[in-house]
Amino acid sequence: MITVLVAARRAAVRARLDAIVGGSRALRLLAWSPTASLDAQIRAFRPDVVLLDLEGERIGSALGGSDPAGPGLIVLTEDPARALGDDTVADGLIRGVLPREATSGEILAAIEAVAAGLVALHPEALARRTRRPPARTRAVSDPAQPLTARETEVLGMLADGLGNKIIAARLGISAHTAKFHVASIMAKLGAGSRTEAVAIGMRRGLVVI
Repeated sequence: MITVLVAARRAAVRARLDAIVGGSRALRLLAWSPTASLDAQIRAFRPDVVLLDLEGERIGSALGGSDPAGPGLIVLTEDPARALGDDTVADGLIRGVLPREATSGEILAAIEAVAAGLVALHPEALARRTRRPPARTRAVSDPAQPLTARETEVLGMLADGLGNKIIAARLGISAHTAKFHVASIMAKLGAGSRTEAVAIGMRRGLVVI
């Protein structure tokens, strides 16, 4: 069972997130206190995942001295695209970024993915961050971000024309987690569509038809 610490200053936000986490049989909700520091509660509870609503705070200030080797941290924020540019994401302190209006399914999928050691980035945030420039000046995707073994596997399934639900069924994951994989593949390859991602993958030798 995945243990989850929900940290949110506003009672209404905390109640919604508590209800989402508490409603899943696969998750165990840990009690959070707004009067204690997040770092102290992470050390006390040792959760698998922390679901953190930033509420306008900077990521670094909210986390304090959190350790990248600690629990998987997922932040909900008004501007996910901006959060993706934060150094704490690059440093591995944050492994999930979602918009505050994320659905319960998206939140649960992110928790599942992060608990499994994956990075969960909302497709909308990735789309805004990787918006393509005009064709003639289009930037080449960063070769320093290779696809993971699972992403390469998913890319092969995209080449076969499979949708997210079928990919999820074949891999034994949720459809939302499959969606995260597809979004990550597109971002790393600098692709604007699934078809383009497959084409780039074929050019790089990542997909064999």
